[in-house]
Amino acid sequence: MIEKIGKIKLDYSKYPGEDFYCDGAVEDELLDIVKNLSPVEYADVIEERRSWPILYHLSPLRENIVDWIPMNADDKVLEVGSGCGAITGALARKAGSVTCVDLSKKRSLINAYRHSECDNVTIHVGNFKDIEPELPYDFNYICLIGVFEYGQSYIGGETPFRDFLSILMPHLAEGGRIIIAIENKYGMKYFAGCKEDHLGTWFSGIENYADGGSVRTFSRRGLEKIFRSCGVKEACFYYPYPDYKFMTTLYSDAYLPGKGELSNNKRNFDRDRMLLFDEKNAFDGVVEDGLFSVFSNSFVAVVGKPFDVKFVKYSNDRAPEYTIKTEINRDSEGKIAVRKYPLSDAAKEHVRGMAVAYENLLERYRGGNLEINRCKLVEQGEELYAEFEFVQGVPLSELMDKCLEKNDLDGFHQYFKEYVERIGYNSEFPVADFDLIFANILVDEDKWTLIDYEWTFGKTMDARELAFRAIYCYLLEDEKRNKLNLDLILEELEITEEDAEQFREQEMDFQKFVTGNRMSMAQIRDRIGNRMMVPQNWIDRYQDSESVNRVQIYEDRGSGCSEENSYFVREAYQGENKIEMELLVSGDVKILRIDPAFTSCMVRIEELTFNGEAVPFDKRKLLLTNGRIAKPATIVFPTEDPNINLVLSELNRQPENILYVRMEIVRLPLAMAQDMANAVKKLI
Repeated sequence: MIEKIGKIKLDYSKYPGEDFYCDGAVEDELLDIVKNLSPVEYADVIEERRSWPILYHLSPLRENIVDWIPMNADDKVLEVGSGCGAITGALARKAGSVTCVDLSKKRSLINAYRHSECDNVTIHVGNFKDIEPELPYDFNYICLIGVFEYGQSYIGGETPFRDFLSILMPHLAEGGRIIIAIENKYGMKYFAGCKEDHLGTWFSGIENYADGGSVRTFSRRGLEKIFRSCGVKEACFYYPYPDYKFMTTLYSDAYLPGKGELSNNKRNFDRDRMLLFDEKNAFDGVVEDGLFSVFSNSFVAVVGKPFDVKFVKYSNDRAPEYTIKTEINRDSEGKIAVRKYPLSDAAKEHVRGMAVAYENLLERYRGGNLEINRCKLVEQGEELYAEFEFVQGVPLSELMDKCLEKNDLDGFHQYFKEYVERIGYNSEFPVADFDLIFANILVDEDKWTLIDYEWTFGKTMDARELAFRAIYCYLLEDEKRNKLNLDLILEELEITEEDAEQFREQEMDFQKFVTGNRMSMAQIRDRIGNRMMVPQNWIDRYQDSESVNRVQIYEDRGSGCSEENSYFVREAYQGENKIEMELLVSGDVKILRIDPAFTSCMVRIEELTFNGEAVPFDKRKLLLTNGRIAKPATIVFPTEDPNINLVLSELNRQPENILYVRMEIVRLPLAMAQDMANAVKKLI
């Protein structure tokens, strides 16, 4: 009943003998990967396979959701629903022991093989309800990462989520905490057009799961209601962004996002999505009105005392020597401090370099008008971090945005001019911060403070180069900023187009330098290939179709065609590409003109009858047109006023006649229609 894989123990004493939950062949693929490759090779596999499950289960960014929790070597952790082990490794590195519970043997094997060197992990395979009575009652942490929403499946009954939590709480040691990471049913991404993560349908949570299903996510108030029903005395919430799966930033009620910060929103990788509106703009409004806790895409709910950590930002999608995390918390004296930690041994030198950069920049700007945020290096045993003063002020980027919102371009340029003057002070000094972007400068009246100087190099850099990069990054972050005249700014900086192109190439080289030539998450999403659909384009196309997909009929009784003797045929279009109509035609009409659309197009006549008899439209006397006839039944119209004229005087007319027409029509761009018409002409 016990299996050892490396140093990990798997306990099958409660395993029912078969897996009732399986993702199919991809689990065999994952097992093969973790058996035969080391974790450092996973990044290559993710880029090569272009697979959502491979990314989801193997990305190291999954660990961010628990990495920030201040566990220590004496802590005992219970991980319920450990799956393929996306976070098990992080827990094992931080805590003294990790007890995993998962229903799937295949997934537990994947977990065991990928963490086979961990000697503090035990995996119990089987149903949680069967395993739970034998679990100890002294866990410091119980982790439910993407698990609580499956309470109905785990527990069942009328109140599964309350019962789930009530069963878990006695297993906590005194002062222990339950960590729940879960989607917000009212997350902004769902309103903006992402499908519900578990059901794969649009608006399921927003519609309160009207169509049923066993999975349930909750609003913050919904979770708080469950907590109260279980007798929870203390709980707090954190807000992982973009969501908890690939969190890059963690906010709290003590440190909420500022306007303009939430711009990385196209981060769903699993399915197609719609883009119903600009989430950044919507988040800006939510942030201004203090409603971020309502619309955050995900929650980390902590049952128990809150942590000192107020904010965390991960920069671990970089080359190993530059992977760091930034925390805002309270120090031993209760003061707010900003700390940057290395996330790998290779990154320790990078963090040490921040203290050196502070001293060098302080020397360069001494006597100038740019303050440098104070930094000190702390090394205590195994712990290493660079600590910065928490500076008050408004980001320069936000002040510039306010100018643009008011169309105060003079005000914007005044800020920009002052920025160039301040950063250019003592420019011959052989030290420069390459990342002197507007967001890294806080303004407090006349005091401008550089708060982040991670990318400081020991060489001189032209202030024009730094200013170009700042404006270049500023414009890329938000389309609303495109109202700026970049040419005017380049002229102010005396930057030629050749200079600008050289600076852009330098920026690309810098990004490759930072990432180690790894793909960004946006690039990986593109490679996976799920679509981002813009319904506004559909609406525009429909409205456009309404104006051009119309059939107009002209009746010529010998005096030519006129608007007075014309009419539109309602419902002639059967969809976008089919025209079908039956017309009552008076016997005195000599020529009947059909305008099939109000745009350049190609038309194929599929059926044409007059009083039930087929019209031989291949006879040129019967059919006249301003298009180019490619075949007897196909006409290309290189004009936005196409028309087909039927010479009815050549047919056997009655006092009243029935004309039946069925056509296939394809709209064409005018240039393409002209090319096609010219090709037809050459062939003829």
